[in-house]
Amino acid sequence: MDIQAYTQEAVELLKQLISTPSISRDETAAADILADFIGKCGLPCQRIGSNLLVCEQLNTEKPTILLCAHIDTVKPVSTWTRDPFTPTIEGDRLYGLGSNDCGGGLVSLLQAYRCLRGRATKYNLVYLASCEEEVSGANGFSLALPQLPKIDVAIVGEPTGMQPAIAERGLMVIDGVAHGKSGHAARNEGVNAIYEALDDLVWLRDYRFTKESALLGATKMTVTVVNSGTQHNVVPDECRFVIDVRPNEHYENEYLFAFLKKHMKKCELTARSFRLRSSHIDEEHPLIQRCKAMGMQPFGSPTLSDQALMPFPSFKLGPGDSARSHSADEYIGISEIANAIETYVQLIADCQ
Repeated sequence: MDIQAYTQEAVELLKQLISTPSISRDETAAADILADFIGKCGLPCQRIGSNLLVCEQLNTEKPTILLCAHIDTVKPVSTWTRDPFTPTIEGDRLYGLGSNDCGGGLVSLLQAYRCLRGRATKYNLVYLASCEEEVSGANGFSLALPQLPKIDVAIVGEPTGMQPAIAERGLMVIDGVAHGKSGHAARNEGVNAIYEALDDLVWLRDYRFTKESALLGATKMTVTVVNSGTQHNVVPDECRFVIDVRPNEHYENEYLFAFLKKHMKKCELTARSFRLRSSHIDEEHPLIQRCKAMGMQPFGSPTLSDQALMPFPSFKLGPGDSARSHSADEYIGISEIANAIETYVQLIADCQ
Protein backbone atom coordinates (compact mmCIF):
# COMPACT_ATOMS: atom_id res chain seq x y z
CA MET A 1 0.00 0.00 0.00
CA ASP A 2 1.03 3.62 -0.45
CA ILE A 3 0.90 6.36 2.17
CA GLN A 4 -2.61 7.39 1.12
CA ALA A 5 -3.93 3.88 1.66
CA TYR A 6 -2.16 3.57 5.02
CA THR A 7 -3.64 6.95 5.99
CA GLN A 8 -7.18 5.88 5.08
CA GLU A 9 -6.79 2.76 7.20
CA ALA A 10 -5.39 4.81 10.06
CA VAL A 11 -8.32 7.21 9.97
CA GLU A 12 -10.87 4.39 9.97
CA LEU A 13 -9.10 2.76 12.91
CA LEU A 14 -8.97 6.06 14.79
CA LYS A 15 -12.70 6.57 14.21
CA GLN A 16 -13.36 3.20 15.85
CA LEU A 17 -11.17 4.12 18.79
CA ILE A 18 -12.89 7.49 19.25
CA SER A 19 -16.25 5.69 19.27
CA THR A 20 -15.06 3.46 22.10
CA PRO A 21 -14.58 5.33 25.41
CA SER A 22 -11.09 4.67 26.73
CA ILE A 23 -10.75 6.97 29.72
CA SER A 24 -7.71 6.08 31.82
CA ARG A 25 -8.07 2.79 33.71
CA ASP A 26 -10.96 1.77 31.44
CA GLU A 27 -9.18 1.00 28.16
CA THR A 28 -10.15 -2.67 27.73
CA ALA A 29 -12.65 -2.21 24.90
CA ALA A 30 -10.38 0.13 22.93
CA ALA A 31 -7.46 -2.24 23.42
CA ASP A 32 -9.66 -5.05 22.02
CA ILE A 33 -10.30 -3.03 18.86
CA LEU A 34 -6.64 -2.18 18.38
CA ALA A 35 -5.53 -5.76 19.09
CA ASP A 36 -8.02 -7.06 16.51
CA PHE A 37 -6.66 -4.64 13.89
CA ILE A 38 -3.07 -5.62 14.68
CA GLY A 39 -3.96 -9.30 14.36
CA LYS A 40 -5.67 -8.76 11.00
CA CYS A 41 -2.46 -7.09 9.80
CA GLY A 42 -0.63 -10.34 10.49
CA LEU A 43 1.43 -8.93 13.36
CA PRO A 44 2.15 -10.73 16.63
CA CYS A 45 0.51 -8.93 19.56
CA GLN A 46 1.31 -9.55 23.19
CA ARG A 47 -1.26 -8.20 25.61
CA ILE A 48 0.03 -6.94 28.94
CA GLY A 49 -3.07 -5.82 30.80
CA SER A 50 -4.48 -3.32 28.33
CA ASN A 51 -1.05 -2.53 26.89
CA LEU A 52 -0.36 -3.98 23.43
CA LEU A 53 3.17 -4.96 22.41
CA VAL A 54 4.22 -5.78 18.84
CA CYS A 55 7.69 -7.30 18.78
CA GLU A 56 8.94 -9.58 16.05
CA GLN A 57 12.29 -11.31 15.61
CA LEU A 58 15.05 -8.83 16.42
CA ASN A 59 18.53 -8.64 14.97
CA THR A 60 20.75 -8.52 18.04
CA GLU A 61 23.43 -6.63 16.11
CA LYS A 62 21.10 -3.68 15.50
CA PRO A 63 19.89 -1.02 17.95
CA THR A 64 16.17 -1.07 18.68
CA ILE A 65 13.66 1.78 18.49
CA LEU A 66 10.49 1.68 20.56
CA LEU A 67 7.52 3.34 18.86
CA CYS A 68 5.17 4.24 21.72
CA ALA A 69 1.83 6.04 22.06
CA HIS A 70 -1.09 5.71 24.44
CA ILE A 71 -4.62 4.38 24.06
CA ASP A 72 -6.27 6.18 26.97
CA THR A 73 -7.86 9.62 27.13
CA VAL A 74 -8.83 12.13 29.78
CA LYS A 75 -12.49 12.61 30.64
CA PRO A 76 -14.27 14.99 28.23
CA VAL A 77 -14.66 18.53 29.51
CA SER A 78 -18.16 20.01 29.81
CA THR A 79 -17.69 22.59 27.03
CA TRP A 80 -17.69 20.15 24.10
CA THR A 81 -20.14 21.38 21.43
CA ARG A 82 -20.44 17.91 19.86
CA ASP A 83 -20.50 14.33 21.14
CA PRO A 84 -16.87 13.59 22.06
CA PHE A 85 -17.41 9.89 21.28
CA THR A 86 -18.86 10.43 17.80
CA PRO A 87 -16.04 10.78 15.25
CA THR A 88 -16.87 13.55 12.81
CA ILE A 89 -14.93 14.57 9.73
CA GLU A 90 -15.26 18.17 8.61
CA GLY A 91 -12.90 19.04 5.78
CA ASP A 92 -9.44 17.89 6.84
CA ARG A 93 -10.36 17.62 10.52
CA LEU A 94 -11.35 14.49 12.42
CA TYR A 95 -13.10 15.54 15.65
CA GLY A 96 -13.38 13.32 18.71
CA LEU A 97 -11.99 12.71 22.19
CA GLY A 98 -8.44 11.38 21.96
CA SER A 99 -8.06 12.21 18.26
CA ASN A 100 -5.17 14.58 18.97
CA ASP A 101 -3.99 13.14 22.29
CA CYS A 102 -2.87 10.65 21.39
CA GLY A 103 -4.87 8.83 18.72
CA GLY A 104 -3.12 10.48 15.80
CA GLY A 105 0.28 9.35 17.03
CA LEU A 106 -1.05 5.93 18.04
CA VAL A 107 -2.32 4.99 14.57
CA SER A 108 0.46 6.80 12.66
CA LEU A 109 3.23 4.96 14.49
CA LEU A 110 1.50 1.63 13.92
CA GLN A 111 1.19 2.31 10.21
CA ALA A 112 4.81 3.45 10.04
CA TYR A 113 5.81 0.18 11.71
CA ARG A 114 3.93 -1.70 9.00
CA CYS A 115 5.51 0.40 6.23
CA LEU A 116 9.00 -0.25 7.57
CA ARG A 117 8.46 -3.92 8.33
CA GLY A 118 10.82 -6.03 6.28
CA ARG A 119 12.89 -3.10 5.04
CA ALA A 120 16.64 -3.07 5.47
CA THR A 121 17.06 -0.33 8.05
CA LYS A 122 19.65 0.41 10.71
CA TYR A 123 17.16 -0.29 13.50
CA ASN A 124 14.91 -3.00 14.87
CA LEU A 125 11.40 -1.72 15.57
CA VAL A 126 9.09 -2.45 18.50
CA TYR A 127 5.60 -0.96 18.84
CA LEU A 128 3.80 -0.37 22.14
CA ALA A 129 0.29 0.98 22.67
CA SER A 130 0.20 1.87 26.36
CA CYS A 131 -2.67 2.55 28.74
CA GLU A 132 -3.08 4.72 31.86
CA GLU A 133 -0.70 7.33 30.43
CA GLU A 134 -2.91 10.25 31.42
CA VAL A 135 -2.78 9.21 35.08
CA SER A 136 0.74 7.70 35.08
CA GLY A 137 -0.91 4.53 36.34
CA ALA A 138 0.88 1.43 37.59
CA ASN A 139 -0.87 -0.72 34.97
CA GLY A 140 0.32 1.36 32.04
CA PHE A 141 3.86 1.71 30.69
CA SER A 142 5.35 0.57 34.01
CA LEU A 143 3.55 -2.77 33.69
CA ALA A 144 4.76 -3.29 30.12
CA LEU A 145 8.35 -2.16 30.71
CA PRO A 146 9.69 -5.49 32.07
CA GLN A 147 8.32 -7.26 28.97
CA LEU A 148 10.18 -5.04 26.51
CA PRO A 149 13.39 -6.18 24.81
CA LYS A 150 16.48 -4.02 25.22
CA ILE A 151 15.48 -0.58 23.90
CA ASP A 152 18.12 1.87 22.69
CA VAL A 153 15.83 4.83 21.96
CA ALA A 154 12.11 5.59 21.92
CA ILE A 155 9.91 7.78 19.75
CA VAL A 156 6.81 8.82 21.69
CA GLY A 157 3.89 9.83 19.47
CA GLU A 158 2.56 12.74 21.53
CA PRO A 159 1.25 15.75 19.56
CA THR A 160 4.24 17.98 18.81
CA GLY A 161 3.39 19.26 15.32
CA MET A 162 5.95 16.70 14.08
CA GLN A 163 8.78 18.65 15.69
CA PRO A 164 11.12 16.69 18.01
CA ALA A 165 10.68 17.46 21.71
CA ILE A 166 14.11 16.41 22.97
CA ALA A 167 13.57 17.38 26.61
CA GLU A 168 10.56 17.04 28.88
CA ARG A 169 9.85 18.27 32.36
CA GLY A 170 9.32 15.77 35.14
CA LEU A 171 6.78 15.96 37.94
CA MET A 172 6.92 15.52 41.69
CA VAL A 173 3.96 16.23 43.97
CA ILE A 174 4.79 16.97 47.60
CA ASP A 175 2.36 17.12 50.52
CA GLY A 176 3.34 19.52 53.30
CA VAL A 177 1.99 20.13 56.77
CA ALA A 178 2.84 22.69 59.45
CA HIS A 179 1.71 22.10 63.04
CA GLY A 180 0.58 24.62 65.62
CA LYS A 181 -1.61 24.64 68.71
CA SER A 182 -5.30 25.53 68.72
CA GLY A 183 -6.68 28.32 70.90
CA HIS A 184 -9.32 31.04 71.06
CA ALA A 185 -8.67 33.75 68.47
CA ALA A 186 -10.10 36.48 70.74
CA ARG A 187 -7.51 35.79 73.41
CA ASN A 188 -4.64 35.28 70.97
CA GLU A 189 -4.04 31.82 72.36
CA GLY A 190 -2.22 28.91 70.77
CA VAL A 191 0.27 28.73 67.92
CA ASN A 192 -1.12 29.55 64.49
CA ALA A 193 -0.14 26.77 62.04
CA ILE A 194 -0.66 29.13 59.09
CA TYR A 195 1.97 31.50 60.47
CA GLU A 196 4.25 28.51 61.12
CA ALA A 197 4.04 27.63 57.41
CA LEU A 198 4.49 31.19 56.12
CA ASP A 199 8.27 31.46 56.30
CA ASP A 200 8.71 28.18 54.47
CA LEU A 201 6.17 29.11 51.80
CA VAL A 202 7.75 32.50 51.22
CA TRP A 203 11.16 30.84 50.87
CA LEU A 204 9.67 28.40 48.37
CA ARG A 205 8.10 31.26 46.40
CA ASP A 206 11.35 33.18 46.15
CA TYR A 207 13.96 30.44 45.71
CA ARG A 208 15.45 29.87 42.24
CA PHE A 209 17.53 26.82 41.33
CA THR A 210 20.75 27.79 39.59
CA LYS A 211 20.88 25.16 36.83
CA GLU A 212 18.62 26.33 34.02
CA SER A 213 17.94 24.36 30.87
CA ALA A 214 18.36 25.85 27.42
CA LEU A 215 15.24 23.94 26.37
CA LEU A 216 13.09 23.85 29.51
CA GLY A 217 14.18 26.86 31.53
CA ALA A 218 14.29 26.74 35.31
CA THR A 219 12.95 24.06 37.60
CA LYS A 220 9.51 25.26 38.78
CA MET A 221 7.97 24.91 42.23
CA THR A 222 4.40 26.06 42.84
CA VAL A 223 2.12 25.81 45.87
CA THR A 224 -1.22 24.82 44.36
CA VAL A 225 -3.40 23.86 47.35
CA VAL A 226 -3.59 25.23 50.92
CA ASN A 227 -6.03 24.03 53.59
CA SER A 228 -6.23 25.21 57.20
CA GLY A 229 -8.65 26.17 59.93
CA THR A 230 -12.11 25.08 61.05
CA GLN A 231 -13.86 28.34 61.92
CA HIS A 232 -13.16 32.04 62.33
CA ASN A 233 -12.58 32.12 66.07
CA VAL A 234 -10.29 29.10 66.43
CA VAL A 235 -6.54 29.42 65.91
CA PRO A 236 -5.69 26.60 63.46
CA ASP A 237 -3.41 23.85 64.73
CA GLU A 238 -2.64 22.47 61.29
CA CYS A 239 -1.92 23.90 57.84
CA ARG A 240 -1.71 21.49 54.89
CA PHE A 241 -0.50 22.37 51.42
CA VAL A 242 0.56 20.78 48.12
CA ILE A 243 3.65 21.67 46.09
CA ASP A 244 3.79 20.97 42.34
CA VAL A 245 7.45 20.54 41.30
CA ARG A 246 8.43 20.48 37.61
CA PRO A 247 12.14 19.65 37.31
CA ASN A 248 14.29 20.22 34.27
CA GLU A 249 16.82 17.61 33.14
CA HIS A 250 19.52 18.92 35.53
CA TYR A 251 17.83 17.75 38.74
CA GLU A 252 16.72 14.37 40.05
CA ASN A 253 13.50 14.26 42.04
CA GLU A 254 15.22 12.74 45.06
CA TYR A 255 17.74 15.59 45.19
CA LEU A 256 15.03 18.23 44.96
CA PHE A 257 13.01 16.61 47.74
CA ALA A 258 16.01 16.40 50.06
CA PHE A 259 16.86 20.03 49.29
CA LEU A 260 13.34 21.20 50.15
CA LYS A 261 13.31 19.22 53.39
CA LYS A 262 16.58 20.86 54.37
CA HIS A 263 15.31 24.42 53.82
CA MET A 264 11.62 24.16 54.80
CA LYS A 265 12.39 23.50 58.45
CA LYS A 266 9.00 24.23 60.02
CA CYS A 267 7.04 21.88 57.79
CA GLU A 268 6.86 18.13 57.34
CA LEU A 269 7.14 17.11 53.68
CA THR A 270 6.12 13.86 51.99
CA ALA A 271 6.70 13.10 48.31
CA ARG A 272 3.93 11.11 46.67
CA SER A 273 6.39 9.59 44.19
CA PHE A 274 9.83 10.03 42.65
CA ARG A 275 9.05 8.03 39.49
CA LEU A 276 8.05 10.81 37.05
CA ARG A 277 11.45 12.09 36.00
CA SER A 278 12.56 14.75 33.57
CA SER A 279 13.91 13.30 30.34
CA HIS A 280 16.44 14.43 27.75
CA ILE A 281 18.09 13.03 24.63
CA ASP A 282 21.42 14.25 23.28
CA GLU A 283 20.94 16.59 20.35
CA GLU A 284 23.80 14.73 18.65
CA HIS A 285 21.84 11.47 18.59
CA PRO A 286 21.59 10.21 14.99
CA LEU A 287 17.79 10.34 14.99
CA ILE A 288 17.78 13.94 16.20
CA GLN A 289 20.45 14.87 13.68
CA ARG A 290 18.28 13.25 11.01
CA CYS A 291 15.27 15.24 12.23
CA LYS A 292 17.25 18.44 11.86
CA ALA A 293 18.45 17.44 8.39
CA MET A 294 14.78 16.98 7.45
CA GLY A 295 14.07 20.56 8.53
CA MET A 296 12.64 19.88 11.99
CA GLN A 297 13.43 22.07 14.99
CA PRO A 298 14.16 20.45 18.38
CA PHE A 299 12.45 22.02 21.42
CA GLY A 300 11.66 21.38 25.08
CA SER A 301 8.22 20.23 26.21
CA PRO A 302 6.57 21.29 29.49
CA THR A 303 4.01 18.45 29.41
CA LEU A 304 4.42 15.00 30.92
CA SER A 305 4.25 11.70 28.99
CA ASP A 306 5.33 8.06 29.24
CA GLN A 307 8.86 9.39 28.69
CA ALA A 308 8.98 10.10 32.42
CA LEU A 309 8.99 6.33 33.03
CA MET A 310 11.52 5.37 30.34
CA PRO A 311 15.01 4.34 31.51
CA PHE A 312 16.44 4.87 28.02
CA PRO A 313 16.81 7.90 25.69
CA SER A 314 13.57 9.10 24.16
CA PHE A 315 11.94 12.03 22.42
CA LYS A 316 8.42 13.06 21.49
CA LEU A 317 7.44 13.37 17.84
CA GLY A 318 3.83 13.17 16.77
CA PRO A 319 1.03 14.69 14.72
CA GLY A 320 -1.30 17.30 16.18
CA ASP A 321 -0.87 20.21 18.54
CA SER A 322 -0.44 19.94 22.29
CA ALA A 323 -2.68 23.01 22.71
CA ARG A 324 -5.64 20.93 21.47
CA SER A 325 -5.11 18.25 24.12
CA HIS A 326 -7.52 18.03 27.06
CA SER A 327 -9.73 20.68 25.46
CA ALA A 328 -13.24 20.81 24.00
CA ASP A 329 -13.77 19.86 20.36
CA GLU A 330 -10.41 18.15 20.08
CA TYR A 331 -9.39 17.21 16.54
CA ILE A 332 -6.57 15.87 14.39
CA GLY A 333 -5.92 16.77 10.77
CA ILE A 334 -6.14 13.86 8.33
CA SER A 335 -3.27 15.49 6.47
CA GLU A 336 -1.34 15.51 9.77
CA ILE A 337 -1.71 11.73 10.02
CA ALA A 338 -0.54 11.28 6.42
CA ASN A 339 2.44 13.55 7.04
CA ALA A 340 3.28 11.73 10.27
CA ILE A 341 3.34 8.30 8.64
CA GLU A 342 5.51 9.56 5.81
CA THR A 343 7.83 11.45 8.18
CA TYR A 344 8.32 8.49 10.54
CA VAL A 345 9.14 6.22 7.60
CA GLN A 346 11.58 8.69 6.10
CA LEU A 347 13.21 9.42 9.45
CA ILE A 348 13.86 5.79 10.34
CA ALA A 349 14.53 4.39 6.89
CA ASP A 350 17.13 7.02 6.03
CA CYS A 351 18.84 7.35 9.40
CA GLN A 352 22.45 6.17 9.46
